[in-house]
Amino acid sequence: MRPSRRNFLNGTVSFLCLSGLDAVSAAADTPVDLNWDDLVPRSQGFSMDALRERGVIQHGELSTPFDQERNAEVTDKYNGQLVRIPGYLVPLEYDGQNVTSALLVPYVGACIHVPPPPPNQLIFVIAETPYNTDTIFDPVNVTGLFETTATNTELAEVGYTLIANRIEPYS
Repeated sequence: MRPSRRNFLNGTVSFLCLSGLDAVSAAADTPVDLNWDDLVPRSQGFSMDALRERGVIQHGELSTPFDQERNAEVTDKYNGQLVRIPGYLVPLEYDGQNVTSALLVPYVGACIHVPPPPPNQLIFVIAETPYNTDTIFDPVNVTGLFETTATNTELAEVGYTLIANRIEPYS
């Protein structure tokens, strides 16, 4: 028995819709790769272009003090998205070598050796699973749910929050 044209079309539309949902679900599982300049609204000038173009900076590579940007506006472009961003962890809460919350910063020593970066260059990280580390000098990739959320810590004012489901060494 040959299916009617209406049944064929209904089945095809249902298949395409379900396939589309699978594609959306798969896309939601793929993080958006961010760089630190993505966190600065485009309306601002970049006083740190040379620093940002280098990506993750190794300890000792920053030869001059970090210049504060004039404005510290944040962007909401990535709110609610799964993102991945490289940086350095500055532990805030930890148990031994297991970090449960930290600041993610664009270069080593931020918030410790020099005045902190502006809020749009700091991310408050809450680790779903504590991250075991014995140094703050090694870069990491942090993946998780991103939100624009102002937070004040003892070290700095922070513009973003990331609920991390994965923290791993940067490669």
